[in-house]
Amino acid sequence: MSRPIIAILRGIPTEQAAEAASVIIEAGITTIEVPMNSPDPIGAIKAMADAHGQQALIGAGTVLSKAQVNAVADVGGKLSVSPNTNPDVIAHTVALGLQSWPGAFTPTECFAALEAGATGLKLFPGNMAGIDGLKAIRAILPQGTQVYAVGGAGPDNFAEWIAASADGFGIGSGIYKPGMSTNTIAKNAAAIVAAYDEAIDDL
Repeated sequence: MSRPIIAILRGIPTEQAAEAASVIIEAGITTIEVPMNSPDPIGAIKAMADAHGQQALIGAGTVLSKAQVNAVADVGGKLSVSPNTNPDVIAHTVALGLQSWPGAFTPTECFAALEAGATGLKLFPGNMAGIDGLKAIRAILPQGTQVYAVGGAGPDNFAEWIAASADGFGIGSGIYKPGMSTNTIAKNAAAIVAAYDEAIDDL
């Protein structure tokens, strides 16, 4: 079973990317992004997409331009996650057949993202919006809108976020930090999945 979690592998070396993706997928997380401000994001995305593109949704984070979307699509990436709401980038992403998850913080940004065709919304920074912020925004969002909390959401508060209507999460340093061994990544991913499953079971 796949969980609604995006593993954020900021700075993953290209030579480790496919192996890291393998253990993350095995743990039960099948959506993975490499932020574009990593040393070699396109190389890492290509390595993961070539090896695991049929088993997982692989793509980029911190996507800020149409050119970056093109680069991701060119190597087989199918996911574009941004920290901001840029309607032109969102529309371009969708036109290329990629999922678009822009960062949104206010109702205005949320609706601008959805009107541009966003697949779902990345509530960012989640720790600034807070659980009460998500509840307030949810009240006015179209039914069925997917909202992932990123920043300030993790194993310690999965249950609270889920109860407040979060559909999923983006997890970065809780799964990977530069220099980590693949074995450590595997353990971290398994721990995140266990915490998520426990939070779901407790609801």
